[in-house]
Amino acid sequence: MNTELNEEFPIFLGSEIDQADPKQAMFHVLPVPYEKTVSYGGGTNKGPSTILNASWQLEKWDGKSNPCDLGIYTCPPVDCSVSSQQVIDNIANATAEIIRNGGIPVVLGGEHTVTYGVIKGLKDAGIEDFGIVQIDAHADLRHSYEGDILSHASVMKRAVDMGIPLYQLGIRAFCEEEMQVREEFGVYYQDADELVPNNINSITLPDDFPQKVFFTVDIDGMDPSVFPSTGTPVPGGLSWYQTLNLFESVAKQREIIGFDVMEFAPIDGFHAYDFAASMLTYKLMGITARSRQS
Repeated sequence: MNTELNEEFPIFLGSEIDQADPKQAMFHVLPVPYEKTVSYGGGTNKGPSTILNASWQLEKWDGKSNPCDLGIYTCPPVDCSVSSQQVIDNIANATAEIIRNGGIPVVLGGEHTVTYGVIKGLKDAGIEDFGIVQIDAHADLRHSYEGDILSHASVMKRAVDMGIPLYQLGIRAFCEEEMQVREEFGVYYQDADELVPNNINSITLPDDFPQKVFFTVDIDGMDPSVFPSTGTPVPGGLSWYQTLNLFESVAKQREIIGFDVMEFAPIDGFHAYDFAASMLTYKLMGITARSRQS
């Protein structure tokens, strides 16, 4: 099969498919190995490469369909060797190019700051009216963290500052400042203490929530029993199927214009989590594809 990129960043599902034409592929996988502001454990910069390599163990059939039949193009990794602001701009430029090619960005982080560059790129490409749905253990609504406004703990504050509606799912670690930001900006939320004990698998978006949605998935939104492979694990998180079902419930109500998988920090020798992160990515592609075809 086609190994057009390199051993560190092979094409997604490259054991089964060839690199698609970027102008014809539905999904454009964008690796962003960026890590600067993680505040506990590290290793998220290794997430994209690990997910891409683990994807070679996936089957084309995701249990319901073959998402790859709609085309998967794996982009070159974003240059993260420059300043934080330049990294954001690089991510934005790459994302905007995906949109201009008619693709759906599937962004692999990297710390959650990466999402700021993605939403900036969506706007740069002319998509103005969209909302964000976020699965996460943390609210990420601090104005800054440790003096840095481009922190992974501040990424959703940057989003609401841009006027983007936000719906948070699974949050279970936040501070009073973030509660105040929620109230000030009208952030919608269903936290883990509601979702998990009641095994809630679907949500109903408010009528005034935008028709286009970018969905951001922080791996730590899921319980550490499923994904301990993240820098800031928090107990009491979502299960595997609950995460997929919540994503699908949104996809059935709105148009998913892109999604990301953030904060995956591989653990040496524990391949199960690498495979799970790649499978999660592919499952989300499948849900997105089927929602567009229904």
